[in-house]
Amino acid sequence: MENTTVLVTGGSGFIASHCIIALLKKGYKVKASLRSFNRIEEVKQMLKTGGVGNFDNLSFVQAELSQESRWLEAARGCTYIIHPASPTPNPAAKHEDEFIIPAVNGVLFVLRAAKAAGVKRVVLTSAFGAVCYGTDKKTPYTEEDWSDLNQNLPAYQKSKTLSEQAAWNYIAKEGAGLELSAINPVGVLGPVLGPDYSHSIQAIHQMLNGTIKGLAKIRAPYVDVRDLADLHLKAMTHPAAAGQRFLAAAGKAISMVDIADILHKGLGERAAAVPRKEIPSWLIRTIALFNPKLKLVVPHLGLVKEASHEKAARLLDWHPRSNKEAVLATGKSLIELGLV
Repeated sequence: MENTTVLVTGGSGFIASHCIIALLKKGYKVKASLRSFNRIEEVKQMLKTGGVGNFDNLSFVQAELSQESRWLEAARGCTYIIHPASPTPNPAAKHEDEFIIPAVNGVLFVLRAAKAAGVKRVVLTSAFGAVCYGTDKKTPYTEEDWSDLNQNLPAYQKSKTLSEQAAWNYIAKEGAGLELSAINPVGVLGPVLGPDYSHSIQAIHQMLNGTIKGLAKIRAPYVDVRDLADLHLKAMTHPAAAGQRFLAAAGKAISMVDIADILHKGLGERAAAVPRKEIPSWLIRTIALFNPKLKLVVPHLGLVKEASHEKAARLLDWHPRSNKEAVLATGKSLIELGLV
């Protein structure tokens, strides 16, 4: 690991920061890309919360998905790149291209820079949204599955599908000598390091602080961010991971009611504000007509999509912690950081 440098894109993000922690703890040198250097101290504070006490092996580079110019400089001297940076769901987005164009361009900017800089392998953080949308499968989804772009996909999931496909197409046509692995995480939970965390955690945050009075009828698979970071590192170095995609899921899908039950049993009084009852889906659809944030929930209502992590377990010896552990770690960290 010594003298091996890894570029982690979008270094202030939830998944990225946990990847940086895992890399630094294993002795790698890390370059973290940020859109603005104004966030350096904030990122360092998040890393401290995650147990990093020494920043000698950490440096920062300024780059963003909308501009190609700085990515070659960012990639120089790096053996590997982990690329979690991507536009996150924006309820106020007027057009799907606000997600799609920066996601696709960002992937291509990073891959072109990686090839020019002589990087060995890029690990792309894709999403379960690139695997399971526009189809209705009764058995668990696997890495062989792709979201159906001929269907009316939500903008974020469409952007993840198109950006991952663009990455594989680039490798096939122009990427000779550059290796690619893709990680497709389901809903990401786990220890929060600061106010910047995954979209999936917002629901638990709102449950704990009493913002929501009832539970949407959603059943989804989840993964702990610490296990997700571990899978990125395994995919980065394992010979069997080159040219492969890996679903990152802890186990069977669980409902919002299941999550509420875990919080009540595990956190006791601290979960007093967490609701226990489901809200009818028709009511959420009606409210969403006037509430942009709820619009992001509507595509998930009533769906049950299971994901298998058999491939990651078999090829990479990856064994994630349980849904219960991930949910409780999320709740405890939100409380300990005073975010609820």
